[in-house]
Amino acid sequence: MPTGRRPVRYDAALGCAQLAAADTKLGQLMDRVGPFTLKLKSQHSPFEALLESIIYQQLHGKAAAAILKRLLTAFGELHPAPEHLLQTSNDRLRACGLSAAKTKALRDLAAKTIDGTVPTLAAIRRMPDAEIVERLTAVRGIGQWTVEMLLIFRLGRPDVFPITDYGVRKGFALTFHRLPKTKPFDATMLAKPDQMLRRAEKWRPYRSVASWYLWRACDLAAKQNAKQKMILPD
Repeated sequence: MPTGRRPVRYDAALGCAQLAAADTKLGQLMDRVGPFTLKLKSQHSPFEALLESIIYQQLHGKAAAAILKRLLTAFGELHPAPEHLLQTSNDRLRACGLSAAKTKALRDLAAKTIDGTVPTLAAIRRMPDAEIVERLTAVRGIGQWTVEMLLIFRLGRPDVFPITDYGVRKGFALTFHRLPKTKPFDATMLAKPDQMLRRAEKWRPYRSVASWYLWRACDLAAKQNAKQKMILPD
């Protein structure tokens, strides 16, 4: 199983050119950010990728990584097979640091992988995005946002627009809304999903690329705020 990052398979250069031509303000953001550099995460099976997603939910990255490492160690340094996970006692899974809720979610993930609800890697590559969302959100603890992250960062789908993602909503507001310069950004300033969907119609079929640039808009704002704090007198 490859562990390195790999480039997307769609024509990102064409996507960037079409986005800049379709939306001037988005194009200006893209100029400020620079080249599109998204690299995809390792090609785990859907079962393995979702297992990791469940473990990482609502946890600090280091804490989740430690739990994942203990789980993999318990299964010989490998992702467990769905059958092996179902055969493992709750006590053994809880000893890895999993909560009761996450233990139930992982068992449901394993069961739905065995019954075919969760497809194989080969099968999921041939499925349309909507079917993938429908199939994977049937798993306990897996919502649409989790599947959208898998579509963008694991499967490399070009036209995903995660309108509930905080960073995408904030990046959209920073890019397209007139925000007060004297007030720190807060949740009341986040873009509304219906506004986002309307504008994003012109971004098809490269909304994943646009989303990546909206995340980078947040990075630019954070760097700008840090610079301002450095030059302000005590």
